[in-house]
Amino acid sequence: MAAARSSDDAGPLRRTGRAVGHALRLPFTASARGIRKATHAHGAGESGLGKLIELHAVNGAGDVMITVALASTVFFSVPTDEARGRVALYLAVTMAPFTLLAPVIGPLLDRVPHGRRAAMAAAMLTRAILAIAMSTFVATGGLELYPAALGVLVASKAYGVVRSAVVPRLLPPNFSLVRANSRVTLAGLLATGVAAPIGAGLQIVGPQWPLYGACLIFTGGTILAFTLPHKVDSAKGERKAQLVRHGEKRPSLRSVGPSVLHGLQANASHRALSGFLTFFLAFLLREHPLAGQSAAVSLGIVGVSAGVGNALGTAVGSLLKSRGPELIIATMLGLALTAAIFAAVFFGGLAVAVLGAVAGLTQALSKLSLDATIQRDVPEEVRTSAFARSETLLQMSWVVGGAIGIALPLNGSLGMSVAAGIMALGALAAVRGLIRASRPAASQHLGHHA
Repeated sequence: MAAARSSDDAGPLRRTGRAVGHALRLPFTASARGIRKATHAHGAGESGLGKLIELHAVNGAGDVMITVALASTVFFSVPTDEARGRVALYLAVTMAPFTLLAPVIGPLLDRVPHGRRAAMAAAMLTRAILAIAMSTFVATGGLELYPAALGVLVASKAYGVVRSAVVPRLLPPNFSLVRANSRVTLAGLLATGVAAPIGAGLQIVGPQWPLYGACLIFTGGTILAFTLPHKVDSAKGERKAQLVRHGEKRPSLRSVGPSVLHGLQANASHRALSGFLTFFLAFLLREHPLAGQSAAVSLGIVGVSAGVGNALGTAVGSLLKSRGPELIIATMLGLALTAAIFAAVFFGGLAVAVLGAVAGLTQALSKLSLDATIQRDVPEEVRTSAFARSETLLQMSWVVGGAIGIALPLNGSLGMSVAAGIMALGALAAVRGLIRASRPAASQHLGHHA
């Protein structure tokens, strides 16, 4: 009798336990199904692009965790004058060696076209290990932190160039390259927006906790990279890279037409503007906040404006079907120049927020269009090298802009005039060539690539 009663009691308890477990799992499983439905829409699931979109979201979440930890150590934890020195040291110690290492990344990865999944997994695993290594130094902000930060930067760029190179292999039917690139980038931005406040919360617990979070995220990314379709590593339709024979010319950025060259010039000016605004406004608003606002709120307003603009630009790119990337890049140059001139003439909170939003939007659309021109015009056997070289140029443009922002006196109108000058140089260098290059390309569709 006792055994039967115990069995009867266990039945309702078991059912209650299952019901509670289902209720607790439901939000997570429903969210996972919703995310999977969004990332795999419009044929992206069948082509494999959906898996790459999810991997890039993981990449963005992990990178922002490391950014939160470094920003809190290098910038926010010390007075403004000391912070300027620390930031300058960070740029010098990490970016100078990066210029030497980055050009090696592309040719090295070009020689292992059958190991692209492994290369992306290795980039994830490297950052997971370095995040743990940095967690022991982040509290003090010592020099030991900077070599590890350099390693994170190199691994991040290695992942980025491989990811950009494989997008054409995973293109769904009737998808343009700009649209595919924007879908991938938008996933990274959304993941960054979700992970950033989580990282800030972990930072309150302790300076090393965002790095623990980054390690966990990148470990998951390492596993996820191997779930990409096997065609990412396939050699089908691909010529093997060979040494240049006598009388032959190996394809390079200079030999694939003016669209890539002028697109790089334009994007270099956008990236220089981004670096300049990042550091100049960070120090300016720390010392001279917007009217009626604290320094933190002022920085938050500008940061949110730039983030919204970036997300909007990426979303617009995802809606484009077949548009000439050259005309998009030229239009973005003009728009960014106009916003910078407006901010210089009418300097104030509204003008700065507008410039931040426009800079984010124009940089996003211009970069998506540049990626599309490289994917369209550069032969596949050297495409990874092309992306590595372009990323190196853009990264250094950001550093140059940032260095100007650090060195410039903290005068708002002067700073916005310099911002306008940066974009004017880009427009002078690239707009005419982009418009000229768009004429023969007008009849081409971005969905048709080499």
